[in-house]
Amino acid sequence: MYSVVILTLNEEKALPACLSSLAGCDDIVVLDSGSTDATASLAAASGARVFSRAFDTFAGQRNYAQRNIEFRNPWVFHLDADERMTPELNAECLKFSCTTDLDGYRVAPKMFFEGRWIPHCTDYPAYQARFVRAPQFEFIQVGHGQREANHMILGTLESSYVHDLSLYGTEEWLAKHRRYAAAEAKKMLFEHSDHESWTDLFSKNALSRRRALKRLSFHLPLRPAMRFIYQYVLRRGFLDGKQGLRYCLLLARYEGFIAQEIDRLEKKSNLGH
Repeated sequence: MYSVVILTLNEEKALPACLSSLAGCDDIVVLDSGSTDATASLAAASGARVFSRAFDTFAGQRNYAQRNIEFRNPWVFHLDADERMTPELNAECLKFSCTTDLDGYRVAPKMFFEGRWIPHCTDYPAYQARFVRAPQFEFIQVGHGQREANHMILGTLESSYVHDLSLYGTEEWLAKHRRYAAAEAKKMLFEHSDHESWTDLFSKNALSRRRALKRLSFHLPLRPAMRFIYQYVLRRGFLDGKQGLRYCLLLARYEGFIAQEIDRLEKKSNLGH
């Protein structure tokens, strides 16, 4: 068996489907960030153990869970409330829950937008560290998200979890990505990583190439247009139908938010000198 931890903040709309997908799991933990809706009560009523911690970063929340919550099983799957476990992934996690020679596994989400899976404009499979050993696994914050610390040894699972990108509607998506843009701009301007190299653009590892391409994108002009061309044309987002078109347009707006935030931070930095 394995445990599951779900990060939440005012997720009463999303949480029931997430919890329902975990039927049969013997240890579900909800780490809440101070919800003011029915999130905590819904979680407790389902049998989940509920903990609370003020949010700092995604890596901070996940590391807190790893180190401070006593899970009933040595392996833990990290989910968000707008994500769902699948039967295929559950079977694979059960199969590898006795692994002792790895720190964790990467898993690719299947991202849905307005009811349709959109693999092309979401770069499927875009792997993330999600199935990990507690308490030793360590996350690091990168931009608005997180990934594994450099010394972690990971494998890769074949099955995917489901992520509903449009659950809360377009306006909430845009508001959330305005917040994400601030973190991405700060990373681009002020955070540097010695282990990352531009030669990764030519790496045989798809994940390394994707991360290097993202770093390169911060230096390109006309970021919103370039992002749309990349996702909709080069990554064949047009094959994802009208949902793919709408999502690629949203991604272009997100790149605009990042460009605006970079400009704001650069002006602020120049004024400070």
